[in-house]
Amino acid sequence: MTARIVHTDSAPAAIGPYSQGVITGNLLFTAGQIAIDPATGQVVAGDVTAQTERVIRNLTAVLASAGATWADVVKTTVYLQDMADFPKVNDVYGRMIGDARPARSTVQVAGLPRGVLVEIDAVATVG
Repeated sequence: MTARIVHTDSAPAAIGPYSQGVITGNLLFTAGQIAIDPATGQVVAGDVTAQTERVIRNLTAVLASAGATWADVVKTTVYLQDMADFPKVNDVYGRMIGDARPARSTVQVAGLPRGVLVEIDAVATVG
């Protein structure tokens, strides 16, 4: 099986030797998205709520570039700098992904790229 690289200008460009997403077979694996505005390349201002909104928009763009939506997402992993932010992240997540209910893991980490508060990656099915 050949892997196909996914790229969109509507999400931040990779800041290292990786891809925004990779499709193999009927699965899309996204890179972790952080709260970078793709237009400026800068971390968005604001708290974990604002950052989570940007992260979800970035993931939505990567999904769309692969022909997928949140309804196709089967698994996400949420990385938090502080687990105390979980209720705020959970609220934004639920509001922005609509009726989709992928399996999800949430973990607290010691640090995230560029000092952000949240990072999320996803696995989705694609046609």
